[in-house]
Amino acid sequence: MRIGLLTEGGYPYVGGEGGVWCDRLVRGLDRHEFDVYAFSTGQAQEDAGWVELPPQVQRVRTAPLWVAEEDGVVHGRRARRRFTEHYGELAAALCTAAEPGTAQQPGTAQRRGTAAEPGTAQKPGTAEADRFANALHGLAELAREEGGLVAALRSEQAVRALERACRAPGARRAAREARVPDLLTVADHLERALRPLSLDWYEEDGLGAVDLCHAASGGIAALPGLLARHFFGVPLVVTEYGVRLRTHYLTRPDASPAVRSLLAAFHGLLTAETYRAASYLVPGNAHARRWQERCGADRAKLRTIHPGLDATPFARVGEDRRPEDREKDEEREKQERQEKQEKQEQAGPHTLVWLGRVEPAKDLVSLLHAFAEVRAAEPGTRLRIVGRPSGPEGEAYLGHCRALAAQLFPDEADGPHAVGRNPVSFEELGGPGAETTADVHAGGTVTVLSSVVEGFPVGLIEAMFCGRATVSTDVGAVVEVIGGTGLVVPPRNPRALAEACVSLLRDPERRARLGAAARARALELFSVEQNVAAFRGLYLETVARTPVRRPVLDGAGDPQPFAAPAEAHVPGHWTEPTPRAVPTWAVETPEPVTETVR
Repeated sequence: MRIGLLTEGGYPYVGGEGGVWCDRLVRGLDRHEFDVYAFSTGQAQEDAGWVELPPQVQRVRTAPLWVAEEDGVVHGRRARRRFTEHYGELAAALCTAAEPGTAQQPGTAQRRGTAAEPGTAQKPGTAEADRFANALHGLAELAREEGGLVAALRSEQAVRALERACRAPGARRAAREARVPDLLTVADHLERALRPLSLDWYEEDGLGAVDLCHAASGGIAALPGLLARHFFGVPLVVTEYGVRLRTHYLTRPDASPAVRSLLAAFHGLLTAETYRAASYLVPGNAHARRWQERCGADRAKLRTIHPGLDATPFARVGEDRRPEDREKDEEREKQERQEKQEKQEQAGPHTLVWLGRVEPAKDLVSLLHAFAEVRAAEPGTRLRIVGRPSGPEGEAYLGHCRALAAQLFPDEADGPHAVGRNPVSFEELGGPGAETTADVHAGGTVTVLSSVVEGFPVGLIEAMFCGRATVSTDVGAVVEVIGGTGLVVPPRNPRALAEACVSLLRDPERRARLGAAARARALELFSVEQNVAAFRGLYLETVARTPVRRPVLDGAGDPQPFAAPAEAHVPGHWTEPTPRAVPTWAVETPEPVTETVR
């Protein structure tokens, strides 16, 4: 079949968010055709170029979200009136809709204009949801007929329509309190969010030609899929490894209550419409699934598919953890054993490994304080922190952690004439002793995760592929990933983290048992093969449940039901025409029964 893959800031751009799993999905489904429709998020991303695309990618169409391309479209009086009507309806839906995702915490009063962790989340009302959907589709139809809405969305006409909606009876208090700067900010955000409406992707030879749209994330990336479904009836599948609506709730903390309220309403209504229109929603873990349900998703549409990681780079470490167990007669494996033994002798009797991006959310400060207690219980243990800082904030945090490590652990020397060294080392991948991720895990005794905020812990799965016992904090999808094959402690609790590490350091049999179980679990649930197989089945199930949009007609012009089944799109002997055998008695010129007498 032909898949329209919708991405925002990801595939096919180099280093794009979620680009790795998209590339593995496309390459794994080599019997399908893919048309990629991608939004870029900046000039630097466009300058970096694309990854190498496999032959099954038939077409790539891109559009920038970071700049508005002038289309030169000038609307007449009737088009301007239609725009004002539809935009006003959309703004009215934002001003009157209940704020989705807000929760009434026990013993506290709900504050207007704020969003909290969803517990008893309010779903958008049916009237507001229908009003929003009708307005969105009306704007899309106007853009398709007129050639675009770029100038209209940036006009004073749009700001005035938003102001009228905020001042109208029935508007929420936060909307009524919006001032001119707030209105300009919200109008500017809506203009950027609605830029996909003005694209020329919604034609019969564009998204109308695909059998299924697959949005690699929610939010703006799914908007072309909504329009393809509206104009052509194309089914939509949405994958969310991180729920975009939750991200919007956590951004703009310094904005005014009016701005936060209106933008939260917009993204909440867009998410509700996406969840309603999608044939299936694919969360990457149970944590994301719970968020989707509390944000209005229908449980019957949810299909959890874990991200797929390539286990090949970790096979050597995972399949044979201990060098001393390797075959004695193979010279290459002997050499590897000697090198690893030398590294372990240099590193000390035990080594804790932390690997990831250095940033405050990883809570390396608690890890350093926990390591101080580990050193008191198990002298000689070392800690390797391997990773690069993420941006300026990460650089400052790394400097703070280095200073704390120097304060907690003065350099130690083996003798009066030896040079001391700190038991905590800060390294980067590719440096001495940390060539690859597998090498880092191979040189460690226990892998540690100390985060206070975590989505889907990819680094933890890599450690599981390597057969390493792990100690992690109970955040995000950690418990779902570990599943009893590692130790889990509360976040921001250095003492509990230290006690868990010490218990594993003192019990090598338990480490080996947990490591083997972790590797088996990772191979079963988190491999590329299971991810591709799950999406292959979901695609076929989606198309099988979708009415035929382009029926096959016979010679008389009547539709032929089941003339093009789903399996006809898959190359194979069943798609090749075979000549039909004709019995001899059905030949046009029958043979004579008796011989002719001459």
